[in-house]
Amino acid sequence: MGHTWAVSDTTKREDSLHEAANAQIRRAADLIDLKPEYRLILSEPENEVVVNFPVRLDSGELRMFRGYRIQHNNVLGPYKGGLRFHPDVDLDEVKALAAWMTFKCSLVGLPYGGAKGGVTVNPREYSDRELERLVRRFTHQLGDTIGPEIDIPAPDVGTNAQMMDWIMDTYANVSGPGGRQQLRGVVTGKSVAVGGSVGREAATGQGVLYALRHWCGETGQRLAGLKVSIQGFGNVGSHFARLAALEGCVIVAAADHTATLANHDGIDVPALFDYARTNRRIRGFEKADEIETEELFDIPVDAFVPAALENQITAERAHRMSCRVIVEAANGPTTATAEQTLMGKGVEIIPDVLANAGGVVVSYFEWLQNQSGRSWRVDDVDSRLREIIWDANDKVVRMKAQLGCSHREAAYAVSLTRLADVYDRRGIFP
Repeated sequence: MGHTWAVSDTTKREDSLHEAANAQIRRAADLIDLKPEYRLILSEPENEVVVNFPVRLDSGELRMFRGYRIQHNNVLGPYKGGLRFHPDVDLDEVKALAAWMTFKCSLVGLPYGGAKGGVTVNPREYSDRELERLVRRFTHQLGDTIGPEIDIPAPDVGTNAQMMDWIMDTYANVSGPGGRQQLRGVVTGKSVAVGGSVGREAATGQGVLYALRHWCGETGQRLAGLKVSIQGFGNVGSHFARLAALEGCVIVAAADHTATLANHDGIDVPALFDYARTNRRIRGFEKADEIETEELFDIPVDAFVPAALENQITAERAHRMSCRVIVEAANGPTTATAEQTLMGKGVEIIPDVLANAGGVVVSYFEWLQNQSGRSWRVDDVDSRLREIIWDANDKVVRMKAQLGCSHREAAYAVSLTRLADVYDRRGIFP
């Protein structure tokens, strides 16, 4: 199969994202006095799969790629997590992302464990035919390490519904003939035509908006009229912007990898959304002013929504920021030192494991639909999503009051409490 079952490097890098994730867990574990053996289990992934595989390019050249699938924990159910195609994908990053998935699924009450994967590649540099060959070969290399009851991938940065369709088709064609309809559940985030769920594409952005709305209720704010800046205008950031604007939020700044745009009276979000969909970038949009990248962090707003990559809010940027709340639509966007700076300034942070859980919730709905052979209506999806996200926010607020801690520590405390309860009941085999 071409697998490498990697052994974790015990040397802790100073800039390790996985170590940063473990530090977050340790703070919450201390607050609830988590048993040492559970801390040990949760500090490392259960499986680390590394695959190296060839792909034939359109030019005829053969190129080697490296892919990862990290399976962090499955005590609650099958591993679950996205696949990221990005030049910076490496083992440390994917280990951190997989750990966050474990705690995210636990926090919102899903019967899933955590996983993450990806390929070190810039998908913009390859044709659609090359990407199809890459996705199918990567799926074949993963083999039986994924499956509807084992490990269920989904889209992430640099991947989309079309790629999920290719994964599902490849997996179904290399599997036995029995139960092929149920095999659609090997992956979520598919197009609706081949078994995806309505509402999945906008789900993460919808969940971010629910988290912001809940914060408004906690603090006595009105959602309508809130000034918001968004870093990242991909699937999550763009759908959040669209939905937030419909609720009356004023999007004063938005950024992607090509440009940073600002309009203090509010960007025309529907026009920007359509422009970004058509052009795959926001550079060139004429109804807003293009500003320097760093200026995004200088604009006073009520809410700042990082929806790009990890470690974007650094200590230096945090010192310059003027906002009341940060809603982490991205995974790990705030460094530890930046978080200390922001909390010192009285800025509330709605953590990633809570704020961006909408995607995995609707992925769960898609998986249930695939398992049962049924399709839900979009209003059913949205109402069930809101119920689950709202309940998770309620639990975090109660835990925060009980422990006298931050939103992030409370979110992890809720998650760890559920994981500990399951381990207490199941025990450690053998």
